[in-house]
Amino acid sequence: MSDVVQEAVTALNERMKGRSFDGTAMFVLTGEGSLFVDRGEARVGEGPAEVTLTATPEVFRDILEGRLNATSAFMSGKLALDGDMGAAMRLASVLA
Repeated sequence: MSDVVQEAVTALNERMKGRSFDGTAMFVLTGEGSLFVDRGEARVGEGPAEVTLTATPEVFRDILEGRLNATSAFMSGKLALDGDMGAAMRLASVLA
C-alpha cells in the first residue's frame, strides 16, 4: 500500500466528516493506487463503484485542500470520470 494513498484516505475521511455521500466512488491516484468510498467512508482499495475518478495525487490533494474545484478539474482535463455523472456531482458537493 502506498503512503500517498493512505494519506489520501485520511484526508478524504476528514473532509467528509459530518457530511453525507449516499453512494460509492473509487478514486484512482495515478502511479499510487486506489481508494474506495462507500456511504461516506473512504478506505484503501477498490470496489464496484457508481463512479470512478482518476487524477494525479497532486490534483487530488489540491481538490481536498480546496485549492481546486472538482468540477473545474474535470472541465480542464485534470480529473477523468467514468460512470455516473450524478454520483460525481453528489460527491463534488460533499468535497466543496
